[in-house]
Amino acid sequence: MVRPATPLLDRVTSPADLKHLTDDELERLASELRAETISAVSETGGHLGAGLGVVELTVAIHAVFDTPRDKLIWDVSHQCYPHKILTGRRDRIRTLRQKDGLSGFTKRSESPYDPFGAAHSSTSISAALGFVTARDLGGTTPEGIGDAIAVIGDGAMSAGMAFEAMNNAGHLDKRMIVILNDNEMSIAPPVGAMSSYLSRLYAGAPFQDLKAAAKGALSFLPEPFYEGAKRAKDVFKHITIGGTLFEELGFEYIGPIDGHNMDMLLSVLRTVKARADGPVLIHAITQKGKGYAPAERATDRGHGVAKFDVVTGAQKKAPSNAPSYTKVFAEALLQHAAEDDRITAITAAMPDGTGLNLFAERYPSRCFDVGIAEQHAVTFAAGQAAGGMKPFCALYSTFLQRGYDQVVHDVAIQRLPVRFPIDRAGLVGADGATHAGSFDIAFLANLPGFVVMAAADEAELKHMVATAVAHDEGPIAFRFPRGEGVGVEMPERGEVLEIGKGRIIQKGKRVALLSFGTRLQEAEIAGENLQKRGITPTIADARFAKPLDRELILQLAQDHEALITLEEGAIGGFGSHVAQLLADEGIFDTGLKFRSMVLPDIFIDQSSPRDMYAVAGMNAEDIEAKVLEVLGVAQIGAARA
Repeated sequence: MVRPATPLLDRVTSPADLKHLTDDELERLASELRAETISAVSETGGHLGAGLGVVELTVAIHAVFDTPRDKLIWDVSHQCYPHKILTGRRDRIRTLRQKDGLSGFTKRSESPYDPFGAAHSSTSISAALGFVTARDLGGTTPEGIGDAIAVIGDGAMSAGMAFEAMNNAGHLDKRMIVILNDNEMSIAPPVGAMSSYLSRLYAGAPFQDLKAAAKGALSFLPEPFYEGAKRAKDVFKHITIGGTLFEELGFEYIGPIDGHNMDMLLSVLRTVKARADGPVLIHAITQKGKGYAPAERATDRGHGVAKFDVVTGAQKKAPSNAPSYTKVFAEALLQHAAEDDRITAITAAMPDGTGLNLFAERYPSRCFDVGIAEQHAVTFAAGQAAGGMKPFCALYSTFLQRGYDQVVHDVAIQRLPVRFPIDRAGLVGADGATHAGSFDIAFLANLPGFVVMAAADEAELKHMVATAVAHDEGPIAFRFPRGEGVGVEMPERGEVLEIGKGRIIQKGKRVALLSFGTRLQEAEIAGENLQKRGITPTIADARFAKPLDRELILQLAQDHEALITLEEGAIGGFGSHVAQLLADEGIFDTGLKFRSMVLPDIFIDQSSPRDMYAVAGMNAEDIEAKVLEVLGVAQIGAARA
């Protein structure tokens, strides 16, 4: 692949090198950085559009401020690829999101230029305020602590945590800088009052330039212009295109400014660095996917892309014979929604990722994208359930964590029938530990009255959607992984499963494998290999972690020397519940050998899902080895061979 010519970028080994460039050279550097980012992501895949939207901003911040002493904190941080290129990691940029390569997000262990790791949204302002208060209290880091700069998108600004942090920052009145990267686009088009507010701020051209001077930039103007600007501000604060929200929170507001205009960015940042004495918010208007036509044309502006052809933008995706789990869920839900107008769908800024974009097209009045606000999404769903609706609150496992208090307090305690489709369950691949769905089994199955299911394949997922629709006695969740199904025959419509009942897949002797979720396929492969050794295991699909199928589990324990549970979740989940049941029933006193195969007590870095499960020790060869170990069968050659 021909890589772009980057003569200026080739001279940059750290942000310190930017201090020696002229403003014109910095602008040319931004152009080269954009080309290098496009070239790198075309080889690795990843989050393209967000990084392209902040190229000029990245260059300007590093040119003006003294990173890593000044702490640059990227909210979500999926836009950090240009930042990584400038901060000594260009030689590894084509290992992004790959095994043993660079993380797709900021990561403290990777570089001192990543002072705070992120991958979930709306944390940057809180972290920045933490740094400046630590500095003022005598804390330090190996690089020291200077200024703190938080870069947060308009989508992330819709989350309550961002406003909690701004309210606290305004009260403490510490010098810190927040850059609102306003591209009118998070993962999906932003929704809600905050989006409308930001739109009104710059929708009133030709007033924009005057208003920018009249607003928060006021205190930074030379004295002769101060009174005139103050009068202009007083006029404009009462006009609908103006806004004082950020100022009311205690921030000096500057903007809106053109986030792709290098001269403007450098001027504003230099002025703020020289003269700010409290919290400042710089409102920069940017374009997600800027400078790469295929990304600019895409509906998601190139949010997440596979490897692609740089010239055409065409993505290089491997063909699949099976539908994705997400699509199976979405189409099954539509099938039921056509028959039951009480079914609603709720997501938190992930309509495409959860498949609910299809629901929104068909039933717009019954589909709700609440923005990046999982806590609100859960309680909003609880309110709908209390009002007689059948809400499906569809969230990724890793994002459901953000609404856990609401799951406990607003849903579980009140036994409200909220349905939770949990996408991206288990290990997810290139996004790594921050996006792994490791903990939902453990944190949901310990809640009284909760029904927790896991689909072993795409047909089972369709049955679980039907089961959730029919279940009105309390909250119910069903989890499924990222990616394509296994290619099983699909039923015309889902069947309602009996709550708390599993199924036997294969009858055998000596050892039983009880799977919860899609490790069932690995168990079946392990079973085939074990049969070659003369061992035929019983294989069962639990379907439910809560309530457990007591009859099935106790029968398996009675009929076999050993029982091994499998799950794509952390310690404390399905296997722990099975162990509790066996202990309560005194089964261990009979000599049963019990093992629970779960995700290990570590965070697993990005790789392919299969490689991540190899690290976890949960692939077919690992299951085979565990069976042989438990039964005391000598392994002729390594089980992995």
